[in-house]
Amino acid sequence: MSSTSSLAYSPPHSRKTLRKVAFASAAGTTIEFYDFFIYGTAAALVFPVVFFPALGAAAGSVASFGTFAVAFIARPVGAIIFGHYGDRIGRKKTLITTLLMMGTATVMIGLIPDAGTIGIAAPILLVVLRFIQGLAVGGEWAGATLLTAEYAPQGKRGLFGSFPQLGPSVAFALASGTFLVTSLTLGDKSEAFITIGWRVPFILSAVLVLVGFWVRTSIEETPVFRDANRNTNAKLPIVESIKGQPKEILLAGGY
Repeated sequence: MSSTSSLAYSPPHSRKTLRKVAFASAAGTTIEFYDFFIYGTAAALVFPVVFFPALGAAAGSVASFGTFAVAFIARPVGAIIFGHYGDRIGRKKTLITTLLMMGTATVMIGLIPDAGTIGIAAPILLVVLRFIQGLAVGGEWAGATLLTAEYAPQGKRGLFGSFPQLGPSVAFALASGTFLVTSLTLGDKSEAFITIGWRVPFILSAVLVLVGFWVRTSIEETPVFRDANRNTNAKLPIVESIKGQPKEILLAGGY
């Protein structure tokens, strides 16, 4: 999401409001990346057997990690789509949308029947849902950072922009810990783990998404966006951004 008022600062807010914004951004990215990371763990442990049994161990693993890569193709697409709507309808609404998209796709992955039950439809559904995960994370990353930056008091934009960056680290620990507990309880090679156990982290993400939804609906739209929205006539913010700041976009994307 771009900002037509990138040099503007939000008017002063109470400490309570600022703490809520910081927590909402960190919690949101934690939930989004938890869902994103558990897929990678499952792709290594069980997806070759569950979704690609006919390919054999080696080819099944390649196919499994191929579905994992789909999300990285979708991420820039999600950034463009949700960046556009973030500038048109607001940061808050867009971030709630990406959170619900990610949560819905993740829970549905946990509910997909295996290839032995529905055949080739199983890996097709897996790829579609993984693509949706990528779209959601692409919209989440910059949006959450922009939300905190636009609420930041003068002189603290960098500090507030760091809170969403905490999410992926916490999410990685949660994702790894959830699978560790599940695999230790059931055994990572057991029939119970391959049939049901791997699904538990995916389905449990619904609880985290509900928490994230409650947190994000409790904050207001950023004052910077509201002011910019009243004063801009740009129909395609991404086009305006590319025209106005091509060098910055290339540097940021290349980095």
